[in-house]
Amino acid sequence: MSSAAPRSAGRDHLWSVEEHLEDILTTVRPLDPIELQLLDAQGCVLVEDVTVPVSLPPFDNSSMDGYAVRVADVAGASEEFPAVLTVVGDVAAGRAGLLQVGPGQAARIMTGAPLPPGAEAVVPVEWTDGGLGGGPVSGMRARSASPEGATGEVRVHRPAPSRAHVRAKGSDVRAGDRVLEAGTVLGPPQIGLLAAIGRGTVRVRPRPRVVVLSTGSELVPPGEPLAEGQIHDSNSFALTAAARDAGAIAYRVGAVADDAETLRATIEDQLVRADLMVTSGGVSVGAYDVVKEALSHAADAEEDGGGVEFRKLAMQPGKPQGFGTVGPDHTPLLALPGNPVSSYVSFELFVRPAIRALMGLQDLHRPTARAVLRCDKALTSPAGRRQFLRGRYADGAVTPVGGASSHLVAALAHANALIVVGEDTESLEPDADVEVVLLG
Repeated sequence: MSSAAPRSAGRDHLWSVEEHLEDILTTVRPLDPIELQLLDAQGCVLVEDVTVPVSLPPFDNSSMDGYAVRVADVAGASEEFPAVLTVVGDVAAGRAGLLQVGPGQAARIMTGAPLPPGAEAVVPVEWTDGGLGGGPVSGMRARSASPEGATGEVRVHRPAPSRAHVRAKGSDVRAGDRVLEAGTVLGPPQIGLLAAIGRGTVRVRPRPRVVVLSTGSELVPPGEPLAEGQIHDSNSFALTAAARDAGAIAYRVGAVADDAETLRATIEDQLVRADLMVTSGGVSVGAYDVVKEALSHAADAEEDGGGVEFRKLAMQPGKPQGFGTVGPDHTPLLALPGNPVSSYVSFELFVRPAIRALMGLQDLHRPTARAVLRCDKALTSPAGRRQFLRGRYADGAVTPVGGASSHLVAALAHANALIVVGEDTESLEPDADVEVVLLG
């Protein structure tokens, strides 16, 4: 999982976004592969190519409800001069012991049923009288209500070319074909394909287990009343949802009070179910920044190469960050700032790539695009800081949403992109060409 230790730098070193991310991705290692049942493997990443043991479909079968016939017997058939054939029985899907269709004969056949020997094509039931002796019918009567429909005669009103309405053996995939490549994320269609070719289990990297907790004595769970000076805990909900969106199995612990011993004990308790831990709040320079107090340069952790380092990054929002490993298994821990926008932007830039690296994916990052900036006046940005502004992207243009403040939760909820303003840019004029990170 995490075999390398995070780098350390001087107290006054200002880390770039790239340096911090590189340190995280150098430390995080993909999870070991395991064999899982198909439904348990949904959302996981394949670690080996999958080939087909048998062709799909495994036999020639009918794509329609109708009659299996010989082409010569229905040549020239019309409503005025129908071809009259003897019905020799039914061929239902899954039925063994196929009938033989000889000259002047037909077998009533259901969708998915094997094409019987001697038959060369299928005529839909709508092209026949359904064995009733009249004009074209719209469907078959249920066998339980009309068993005689599998015998007698049927009048066919239209000709059928060879292989008409027949799904050929191997027309989907052939035995030996590679149908899924290592690195594929297993969604519903891939799970269905694996089941169709007879695979009951599959070897994958499991979805990472991410434990999310927020810190702050002022935080109250949603649904509970607020006392003076309190706010509802939104970060743990947003980050847990973001972790799930990234592909993880996420566990929300909730808010931990501003007490270092309580936080350390909570983290120790949660390590048993964590491949990655994410905290929010308590990483700045205040007297109550409990995450920094509890985890910064812990002597017992440093002895075996672990520990969490707290850093300043050349970015806005999200300047204060923490990263390292904790516990006997060196579980990666990312400590994010507490302001909601800072926390979410930090997740997108650092935690999401870490989750996808644990999954063994090659594509770790959100897609980016170029866009025309739509705004009424120039946007300013602090020198030497990479700024990430919330925006609404559509049709090649992006419009800022809300201001630059890191507490604007409502503006964040209406954004679908981050506008990236480089470290060397202090002003962006309307209609400027900008880079945007697309949030989905």
